[in-house]
Amino acid sequence: MTTARREFHPLTFREFAAPLRWINGRPLVDVIEPYRWRLFDRAFERAGELAYVHNLILAGRSKKNWKTADLILACLFALLDDSPGGNQVYLVANDAGQAQDDLELAKKVIAVNELLGAVLVVRKNDLIERRDGAGFLEVLPGQDAIGAHGKTFRMLGVDEIHGYKNWDLLEALAMDPTRLDAQTWITSYASLFHKPGVPLFDLMKAGRRGDDPRMLFSWYAADFTTDPDFADAAPEDRANPSRPSWPDPHYLEQQQRRLPSHKYRRLHLNLPGLPEGSAFSAESVMNAVARGVAVRLREPHLEYRAFVDMSGGSSDDAVLAISHLDSDRAVIDRVVNQGPPPPFDPRAAIERFVGVLCEYGISSVTGDRYAGETFRRDFERHGITYELAALSRSQLYEALQPHLNGQRCVLLDVGTLEQQLLGLIWRGGKIDHPIGEHDDWANAAAGAADLVLARRGVEVCIW
Repeated sequence: MTTARREFHPLTFREFAAPLRWINGRPLVDVIEPYRWRLFDRAFERAGELAYVHNLILAGRSKKNWKTADLILACLFALLDDSPGGNQVYLVANDAGQAQDDLELAKKVIAVNELLGAVLVVRKNDLIERRDGAGFLEVLPGQDAIGAHGKTFRMLGVDEIHGYKNWDLLEALAMDPTRLDAQTWITSYASLFHKPGVPLFDLMKAGRRGDDPRMLFSWYAADFTTDPDFADAAPEDRANPSRPSWPDPHYLEQQQRRLPSHKYRRLHLNLPGLPEGSAFSAESVMNAVARGVAVRLREPHLEYRAFVDMSGGSSDDAVLAISHLDSDRAVIDRVVNQGPPPPFDPRAAIERFVGVLCEYGISSVTGDRYAGETFRRDFERHGITYELAALSRSQLYEALQPHLNGQRCVLLDVGTLEQQLLGLIWRGGKIDHPIGEHDDWANAAAGAADLVLARRGVEVCIW
């Protein structure tokens, strides 16, 4: 890096990082873990001399996994990699305090690297400038950035959008369509407001659809990750990809003891906050989960029951849940869906479910009237009797609530099941899923729990 302005010579992130040190003096190349290198490589993959393959990066992990550090490094790279339109970089934080923390981290990186100090100067007004006048890094609190319409920039970095309820800030700082190398890098852990219309919810939904070729979606959470290297990891490891590098191996256990369950869930498992009007408390659901147990295989001496939530195959999953009674507790042994995502052939789902039912020695399944009228004969052709559920979907949830509170239900460690139970809300006097979301896994598990608990006589009045 020199003080003389280059003739727009493309700089790779690895070229930028190679001579630098982290704030503790260690070479930066030794500090960045493999999964983070992959993110930087993909984020700054070029499509021609001036454009990038991706112009939107959404990177989510739990706390203490280098999210902000990576955002600062990305912003410094964008500041130094020459752009014909100028190297304007805006770093937006939630509030003034977080903005100051981000600025201090950037200052520390510059202070420990003479190469950066030779080409950058830190001003008193929350500004870091290139000495050649070709660009700057400005740190802004979110409330100040909302009114900043019409700015052009090489990069917009947004540190934590989990608290944003609307799109005002991101709309105010939309990318200049005339700039081929403009990028927005958003980093966050899970949203406080998990519903359509909230930026992080909408962006995650778009990322999971995968239909935006210019969006890079990188997500690490207990229930889901985009990284195949962590897909089979334990939930805590899946949400915390930097966990092996932590000096304290017991950090998560300490946080779990010290924090309320819903805060631990969001901060350290990167799972969404509870929606307004939630039907169940986070503590009752999370305490019911047997961590690390995703399937319980059949035990010959046990009697199993099964509940199915069928689907027409166009949008919702079809889900089968199996349970048994352990003293006065319902134990969920298996929750399985149709396999391929919607759209799917529901009759193929039935064939899959029949195989699972046979594994557990079950000859009858219970479900609602929709499935009873539509799919009864399909089950019967396979030798499985279909019985109609005595309770409606909302009534099953109402019956499940006291069982969860009384620790009379043991759930599997299945992210989709846990998330759907935590997402249920009271709506119009009934318990249901929020508009635009699903509850098929939750309904199947609630039905399976009711089958064994009601049979035992542990019943709840539904008014």
